[in-house]
Amino acid sequence: MEQSALWDRYKKYLYLNNTLGIYIDISRMNFSDNYFEEIKPKIETAFKDMESLEKGAIANPDEKRMVGHFWLRNPSLAPKPEIREEISETILKIKEFSSKIHKGEILSSTGKMFKRVLLVGIGGSALGPQFVANALQDNDTKLQISFLDNTDPDGFDRLFAKIKDELDQTIVLVISKSGGTKETSNGMEETKEIFSKTNLTFSKHFVAITGKYSKLHKLALQEDWLEIFPLWDFVGGRTSETSAVGLLPAALQGIDIDELLRGAKECDEQTRRNDICQNPAAILALMWYYFTQGVGGKEMVIIPYNDRLQLFSKYLQQLIMESLGKEKDLNDNIVNQGIAVYGNKGSTDQHSYVQQLLDGPDNYFITFMEVLKKRSKTSIILEDKVTSGDYLHAFLLGTRNALTKKQKQSITITVDEITPYSIGVLIALYERAVGLYASLVNINAYHQPSVESGKKIATLTINLQKDLLSFLDNNRGKKYTPLEIATEIGQNTEIETIFKTLQHLTANMNFNVEKDNHEDVFSTKYFIKAN
Repeated sequence: MEQSALWDRYKKYLYLNNTLGIYIDISRMNFSDNYFEEIKPKIETAFKDMESLEKGAIANPDEKRMVGHFWLRNPSLAPKPEIREEISETILKIKEFSSKIHKGEILSSTGKMFKRVLLVGIGGSALGPQFVANALQDNDTKLQISFLDNTDPDGFDRLFAKIKDELDQTIVLVISKSGGTKETSNGMEETKEIFSKTNLTFSKHFVAITGKYSKLHKLALQEDWLEIFPLWDFVGGRTSETSAVGLLPAALQGIDIDELLRGAKECDEQTRRNDICQNPAAILALMWYYFTQGVGGKEMVIIPYNDRLQLFSKYLQQLIMESLGKEKDLNDNIVNQGIAVYGNKGSTDQHSYVQQLLDGPDNYFITFMEVLKKRSKTSIILEDKVTSGDYLHAFLLGTRNALTKKQKQSITITVDEITPYSIGVLIALYERAVGLYASLVNINAYHQPSVESGKKIATLTINLQKDLLSFLDNNRGKKYTPLEIATEIGQNTEIETIFKTLQHLTANMNFNVEKDNHEDVFSTKYFIKAN
């Protein structure tokens, strides 16, 4: 396409909203001029589905719950007065608690002011707070934040070594709706142990964010934790950033949560419009639908040309892939829906996978993320009339144009600057786009059955480990191959799992399992020494 034609298409399809401070350029997606008219009946149905969702329809049949993350930034929309009151009261409580921490009205167990936050959570309980922290924390951040978002012992040790000198000034946020999430409970217990070894009273440092009457809620009450904040069943992990999950760590860092909520609320208002061309979330959802043709197997590449947005692609991975990756549609047909999401920051990508994007398979579209304001101060001039920010801008446009010449498709989202308000806008924009796209392809975006099945299989593996440990313990001094152990404990169909578990146990000597190495690794024998 000639440059004049590209310019005409750009002018025709550029979405610009000065209130939100955002531009969305879809001109380099190759949809036809009559596409929006053709797709109108489907998107109108999606609008109705979204309206029903916001009014409190049961959207998660597995758990028989509503989906109300939109209410978090506008409590007046909630269908019940008690929900409206709880949301408003929680936001006020977050502000008051954070203010007391900052002013030293709440002190650590040693009487010192808190300097650090340690967030213990996984998935949506960590990805949103990580993204927001990376985007908005500065040198004047009131409390620095760290994360335990896995059940990796080495990861625990590395983080504890990093914060050990300030452990007595660290407030710990444990986030789990049910309180039974193993990764989170493991991180909590490891953190408790570190506090105990340092002779610190952990309960004077720990805060729970959890469902009412959950296992974690009961534990926090029993152990007299510092505070408990609610996490409602109508808020899913991947859409929880504007709940206490995201607002409390942000407020403790000193981030303006009122502005973040205002950005999300005002974006929600814009994305309720039934005029396609005036609804930014509908525009995104329809571009996804155009490229995928409503079926799975395509890829979305997110490239933010700004270091503060580096974690946005990771955040969107969960939001989009957990919401849209579904085996069955709402009519129980096998559809295997999903859009694979990956990305890294520009201009880092000039030196990594842009080569494949240009010359490899044409199974993806790119979303470029651009921030107009590159710096809060004047930049130095590197050469004649050129700054480092100019180069960043040029690399974005250069990559975008190179892809267009190769007939690869892209969307460009531009925000004026990175602020709590603009981050709130981006969060709400993608939450709504995911919901609309799910309606377009007739799937439920708000359940995750396969995630739960993986957890169940993990539990079976843990139980199998317990069985083989009991067997070896009861037969101390005797040596067995994995096949012999599998036969003895009646698990002949799980030999591979037993073999890998024995390798794991001998590498980590917690349970005294040893081995006699054999030239044939599968003939190696395992044992626990006799007393």
